[in-house]
Amino acid sequence: MSSPEVAVGYATSRRGVPAPASFRRWVEAALKGARRRKATEVSIRIVDADEGRALNLQYRGRDYATNVLSFPADLPPGLKLPLIGDLVICAPVVAREAAEQGKKPADHWAHLTIHGTLHLLGYDHTEEAEAEAMESLETRVLAGLGIADPYLA
Repeated sequence: MSSPEVAVGYATSRRGVPAPASFRRWVEAALKGARRRKATEVSIRIVDADEGRALNLQYRGRDYATNVLSFPADLPPGLKLPLIGDLVICAPVVAREAAEQGKKPADHWAHLTIHGTLHLLGYDHTEEAEAEAMESLETRVLAGLGIADPYLA
């Protein structure tokens, strides 16, 4: 597997936000865990609460900022590009959740990046069986990075 192309844009303060190399490592770990061997491109945008809220309202009908939004690429038929989609991660929500859940901020960033990347690959958690499979994969990928199971209380 070649290293993924990961473009990271910061639309908010970079304070407390991981560097692009970390996001690249986490995306690569998710791709490896999902056994994706094809060339892959992902775009990640780090946003503030206002933009996170606006996007969540526009695309999900929910009027609050959420931690990660995944936008799978919707390419026209016949167009073969390695782009799998875009992630939007809301920095203040990640920081707040990490503090509330007693997690290291970097571990929470890693989890949400992996979670979002798996969504881009078609994983979902709307049904119980899907959720169990996705959470199991996330847990294995995170363990490979030395990060504890985020679903343990």
